[in-house]
Order: sequence, then structure tokens, then C-alpha cells
Amino acid sequence: MDKKLKIGIIGCGGIANSKHLPALSQYPDLCEMVAFCDIIEERAEKACKEYGAPGAKFCTDYHEILADPNIDVVHVLTPNVAHPTISIDAFEAGKHVMCEKPMAHTAEAAQAMMDAWKKSGKKFTIGYQNRFRPEVQALHKACEAGELGEIYFAKAHALRRRAVPTWGVFPDKSKQGGGPLIDIGTHALDITLWMMDNYKPVSVMGSVYEKLGHLPEATEGNAFGPWDPKTYEVEDSAFGFVKFEDGATVYLEASWALNVRESKEASTTLFGTKAGAEINSGMSFPTNELIINKTFNGMLTEERNSASGNVAYFEGGSTSPEVVEAGQWLRAIIEDGEPLVKPEQAFVVTRILDAIYRSSAEGKEIAL
Repeated sequence: MDKKLKIGIIGCGGIANSKHLPALSQYPDLCEMVAFCDIIEERAEKACKEYGAPGAKFCTDYHEILADPNIDVVHVLTPNVAHPTISIDAFEAGKHVMCEKPMAHTAEAAQAMMDAWKKSGKKFTIGYQNRFRPEVQALHKACEAGELGEIYFAKAHALRRRAVPTWGVFPDKSKQGGGPLIDIGTHALDITLWMMDNYKPVSVMGSVYEKLGHLPEATEGNAFGPWDPKTYEVEDSAFGFVKFEDGATVYLEASWALNVRESKEASTTLFGTKAGAEINSGMSFPTNELIINKTFNGMLTEERNSASGNVAYFEGGSTSPEVVEAGQWLRAIIEDGEPLVKPEQAFVVTRILDAIYRSSAEGKEIAL
């Protein structure tokens, strides 16, 4: 390729600095970050100085980035509620779009993003970097090869005992659209559906709880220090039961604060006709592990594989999931290939999450 991809960053907060900017900086031969936008000018300026190419600019109005004809790609790294508007504007401006997870805070907004993407002819992906973990990749290969048989039931795990984020706008419903379900439940559901290769949900039942978020005593022992119960506006836990066209079922559990012994995050348990499998990740596990259970010569057996690193907080070397994700995305654009995380798949995740919230609010099953 003659020229490097020119990238504009929209949103220079936590996820930009912990994930996207360091990851993109690992590919100086493929891309350069030439523009940075944040509603807090100092953040945009800091990111520009740290990661910008020579002559890079910073601004507080993302339309300035979209108006620059030299910019090929934008990364939308804002709070959830801003994802749809910015992404749609970016497609209309002729840019490729990497949007952080989840795609949107409602199914309706996600549909508008899908419509804009299809009209644009550009590349589009969502930031589900957990797919790039080695044990997740290994299990996906086994599922693709049919080693588990028909996967008819699965559990998607995103449970934290006490790990409410106390930075950014996480407890602000008007900016995030929800709490742990939309924040970390989305990763667990994405992994699970990807393993099953099942994107045809027909109905959803959900229960969403605000039980601990407003209790001052519940903040004790929080991994990130006490949160403010007075300004906590989102759920502290949520649970969903999803039925699919082929009869398969998925149970999703998500929490930032729950009186549970084991913290299991970005994890999945699969039940197949030939074998079962589970991926364990999160605060209760020193390393991410993959366990396959099956019968072998008349005996029940277990096979364990471990991969190092704690993906939840994006620590790791050059092969860490967010770095692999960035490389795969850049090459998909350069080589006119498909990103691993397809918009159609991310759209189904958002539809299910939205239906869990609606089911809980309306007290009934939601037909999709």
C-alpha cells in the first residue's frame, strides 16, 4: 500500500487511552493518527501530543474531523449514547468506522447505524476485542470444526462481585444507556453468540435490578473505591433468557455489584451434543482458562488450557487482544477484507440487550 491509513479519534477518554491509542501505535507502517477530538479540549490535546503524527490536530467538535477529506477512518470512542449520531455522520462523510462496544444503547439507534453503513459502502466494526484472546480463538476453531456438536444451550457470564467503575460516566444513564448489562454483558454475549454462530433470536425475558447501587454500605470492598450511591443511575445487575429460532437457549448474567462468590467476566459456558466447554476469565481467575469436557473411551474427561493475561483491563504485550484487533481491522480496510467482528453480529447483540431492558421494564416476554 502506498499510503498509510489516516485515522481520526473521536473521544479521548479512558477506552481511547487504555486500548485504542496504544494498540494503533503498534502499527506505524499501516496507519497514523492525524486528528483527535474530545469535548474536553485538554484531553484531545494530550492524546494528540502523545500519539499524533507530525502535524496532527486536535479539536472539540467532531465535525471538523469528518470534514477533513484526508482522513480515511474514524474511531468512535465516546460514551454509548453518542455512538449512533457520530457513526452515522461519519458514514455520511465517507469514512470507515470502528465504534467501541456496544454498537448503540437501543435497537432502534443500532438499526439507523446499520442503514447508514449499508448506504456508505465503507467498512464498519465494533470493538469486541475479547474475540482475539487465544483461548477464545481456540474454542471458536473447535466450534467451527463441529467438535462440540450442536450447541443448544449456553451461558454468557459477566459477573463482578464488587467492581463498579468509579471513573468517567459509567453510572450516568443519560450518557451510557445502562450499567453492567450494556457495559460488560455485551462482551460475554458477543463471545457466546459467536461460538454458537447463532444470530436468530426469537424471544427474550429479562430482569434488571437496582438493589445495591443506592446502598452506601454496599460500596465497601469495591475494587475501584467507593462509588457515590446518590449519583448512581443504572442497574447493578441484570439477567436475560434468550430463545432462538432453532430452539437453542442462552442465559446471560451481568453485574457490577452482586453478592456472589465468583467473579466471572467475558466468559462463556457451552453445552453441545458431543462435548461441553467453558471459558473462565475475570477477577476470580489468575489466568484465562479454557476447559473442554467430553467422553473418552467410556470415561468422562476434562481438558484444560490456560492463556495468560487479564483482558478486562487491557494489560499485555504486543500480542494482547486489543493490539491483534487493531491490526485485523486495519488490514481489513487495506486489503478490502472483512473485519472479524461483523456489524450484523454486533447488531443482534444490541437487539438482545435492548430487549432484556424492555422485558424487565414492561414485565413481559419480548418477541423479536
